[in-house]
Amino acid sequence: MNSADDVIGVVGFSIMTVRPGDTCVAMGVGDLPIVAQSHLINLMEHAAVISLDEHLEPGETTISISIETLALSPAEIGAELRATSRCIEVFNRELTFECEVYEGERQVAAAMIKRATVERVSFLARTAAQSLIS
Repeated sequence: MNSADDVIGVVGFSIMTVRPGDTCVAMGVGDLPIVAQSHLINLMEHAAVISLDEHLEPGETTISISIETLALSPAEIGAELRATSRCIEVFNRELTFECEVYEGERQVAAAMIKRATVERVSFLARTAAQSLIS
């Protein structure tokens, strides 16, 4: 990964249009036809991942290690949602992102997302070894 000074402040953007299959009803997590929080989290994580495209070394990737979300306002089917992320801290291999989702000018959600950089092949090897041991 590039130096912390290069990574702090990077931004990412992601958009989605809420479809019927993205709702709480469709996901089985509620009975209202509003966007499911899991989709908001995915949208914000995607923005965070995108922001790192030019800052990781070949063979590196990131994995999610914690997410703290706040749902502020519902979004209905047809809503166009825009997520932004900004890296606000780098500590060792851990990156912290401040994320927000908007529909137009209205804020729908916010989150603090932490991701850790890992070497892709060795991480998958460790994961496979743990599966064999279990």
